[in-house]
Amino acid sequence: MNLVETEFPGLFILEPKVFRDERGFFLESFNSGFFEKKGLPVDFVQDNHAYSKGRGVLRGLHFQLPPFAQTKLVWVTRGAVIDVVVDLRKGSPTYLQSFKIELSSENFRRLLIPKGFAHGYETLTDESEFMYKVDAGYAPASEAGIRWDDKDLAIDWETQDPILSEKDNNLPELGQFDSPFEF
Repeated sequence: MNLVETEFPGLFILEPKVFRDERGFFLESFNSGFFEKKGLPVDFVQDNHAYSKGRGVLRGLHFQLPPFAQTKLVWVTRGAVIDVVVDLRKGSPTYLQSFKIELSSENFRRLLIPKGFAHGYETLTDESEFMYKVDAGYAPASEAGIRWDDKDLAIDWETQDPILSEKDNNLPELGQFDSPFEF
């Protein structure tokens, strides 16, 4: 597996080795020894799987507040998405900046997202399946988010008219959020 640093401290792209032949492919989705060797000790406790039907389905921008904040390892097993994270860690050199990457079943990339980032994605294909590991379980009382189209963030999504859940359509603006995350 290849570990690619981004300009965002703690945010990494992982590119697994893919072994292909006439039957298909094989790859390691996750290897705890690799993470330890790279100084990324993460104890994942839950795997999640989301299916989206239709292009332009947008989920996010989500996160959990401390003490239930989550580190996530995300990837796509079918289709493609534009994956976006926003650094909410006060004191970080990339505070309130966004990072965008295409994740797909063709490129096999994974994104390791540390605690203190808002996360969302938009589907680029008619059907998409999104997988992720988290190091803290779902805590409904700690669930939070920021609007996908917040003017201060100015994220360049693939569409201006996404398909949203009612919950995501009613998330607050960045100006209504005082980040508890520290770098």
